[in-house]
Order: sequence, then C-alpha cells, then structure tokens
Amino acid sequence: MVLESYVPVVIFAVVALLFPLGTFFATRLFRPDHPTPLKDLTYECGEVPEGVAQIQFHFQYYMFALIFVIFDVAAIFLLLWAFAWGGLLNSASPVAKFSIFLFLGIMFVATQYALKKEEVIQI
Repeated sequence: MVLESYVPVVIFAVVALLFPLGTFFATRLFRPDHPTPLKDLTYECGEVPEGVAQIQFHFQYYMFALIFVIFDVAAIFLLLWAFAWGGLLNSASPVAKFSIFLFLGIMFVATQYALKKEEVIQI
C-alpha cells in the first residue's frame, strides 16, 4: 500500500534517466553524415569569412561571469535566511546566527577583493 504511492516517483525517475539517452541516440540517428560544404562554413552575418576567423576572448569575462553566479547563489541563501530570521531570533542556539554572520563576513571580504581586483585589471 505504501509502495503504491511511490509509483509516480519511480515513473518520473525512469523518464528522467531515459530522456538524455533517448535524445543522444536520436541526434545520432537524425544528424547528416555528409554535410554540404556550405554548412561547414562559419556563419558571420552572411559574409564569407576571410583568413583565420579567431575571436579574441579575454579571461576577465569568465571571471566576472563566475563572480555573478557565486553572488546569485549567495543571494538565494540570503533570501532564505531572511525568511527564517524571525525563527532565528527566537531560537536559543546562537550557532545559526554566528554561521550567517560568518557567511556575510566572507561575502563582504569576497566583494571587497573583487572590487579591488577590478581596479587593477581595468577592462
């Protein structure tokens, strides 16, 4: 009786595991084996590329993207913490308060480091 309630979960898990495998084999089936020479060209606004078409991409863009992702995840943690703040004030354990203030301190130091690093890089 209890196992019957888990049938939808098992079906979802099987579909979730089989979907990537199915799409992998479907792309192998439907991709062209011999693409035309026109499809092998790099698309650049309809113009035929001349010479070596290399794009210079600076590492700083990756660094700022990673910093954005880290602070975005931190914002989610802070939002959840803000929702639980009323319960934390009433709790007798100071460990929760200390851990969040430690987290905020680390985030403050990381922000200051990133801002100082930005002044040095000068993109």
